[in-house]
Amino acid sequence: MKKLSKIVLVLTAFVLFSCGGETAKKEEKSGVIEKKIGVLLVNHGSVAKSWRKMLLDVETQVKEEILSNPKISKVTTAFMEYTEPSIATRMKEFDAEGFDEVIVVPIFLTVSSHYSHDIPVILGVSADPKSKDYMVGKEEIEVYKANARVTITPPLDYSTILKKNVERRVMALSKDADNEGVLLVAYGDADYNQQWEEMVDEIGKYLKIKSGHESIAYAWCGHLVGYSPEPTVKGIEQLLELEDNVIVIPVLVGNDPYFQKDIIQKAVDMVKGNILYKQDAILPDDNLNKWVIDISNKTAEGL
Repeated sequence: MKKLSKIVLVLTAFVLFSCGGETAKKEEKSGVIEKKIGVLLVNHGSVAKSWRKMLLDVETQVKEEILSNPKISKVTTAFMEYTEPSIATRMKEFDAEGFDEVIVVPIFLTVSSHYSHDIPVILGVSADPKSKDYMVGKEEIEVYKANARVTITPPLDYSTILKKNVERRVMALSKDADNEGVLLVAYGDADYNQQWEEMVDEIGKYLKIKSGHESIAYAWCGHLVGYSPEPTVKGIEQLLELEDNVIVIPVLVGNDPYFQKDIIQKAVDMVKGNILYKQDAILPDDNLNKWVIDISNKTAEGL
C-alpha cells in the first residue's frame, strides 16, 4: 500500500506540474504549428566544483542524442541553489529565444521538498511567494514564471536506475557477501521521510536478491540529522554486530567532498573494524544518461 501511495504521489506531481505560462498552443487554419521545445536538466547545486562538473557532464553526454529528436531544439542545465546558472536564468533564456515548451528534468533521487515544492515554486508553476525571491534553506533564490509552458518529469527512483547503480558499486567492493553487511548513506528529507525510507528499503530488497547481502541498513547524512557523521557511525556499528565486514555506499547524486569525505569518511574512520568504503557517487552512470534521454523524448512526444 505504501508503494502504491508513492506511485500515485509521483504521477500526481507529474500531472500537476504540467502547467502553462502565457504561451498557448499556436494554431492556424491549416493546422497546429510545430512548437519549439527545450529541455532543462535541473539539479540541487553545490559549492563543490567537482559536484557541479559531474552534473554538467550529464548534459554534455546526453545533449547530442536528445537533440537528434527533431522536436527538441535546446538542452541545458540549471542549479537550484548555490551557483549560476540558476533556474530563473535558464528560463529567461528560453523565453528570450521564443520557446513554447520547456521540459524540466530534475536529477533528484526521489520525491522530496526540493522536487515537490521548491522547484515548482521557483518555476512559478506552484503557489507564488509574496516576493520575487524564495528562500531555500538560508539562500534567497529568484522566482521566474516563464512564458513557455513547463512540464516537470518524475525523479530517478521512478525507474530501476538507483537499484542497479548501487548493486554495481556494492559488487565492486564486495569480497564475500556471506560475511558482509551493507550500509546505504543518503541525504534524507524530514517532510518526505516515508518516501526516502521506501527508496532505501527497495534498494535493500533488490540487493538481497541480486548481490546476496542479507544484512542491509541505512543512515541519513543531510540536514535532517544536522550533517552529523553519528548516524553513519551507528549504522556501521550495528552491522558489525551482525557481520565481519561492512560496505558503506553513498546514495548521493554527485561527489561532494563535504558529504563523501567530511561526513561519511569521518564516520568510517571513527569505527574500528573492517569497513569497505569508496568516496564515490551515483554519477557517472550510463544508465542515468539513458534515462534522461528517454524521459526527455517521451515527454516531448506527449506534448
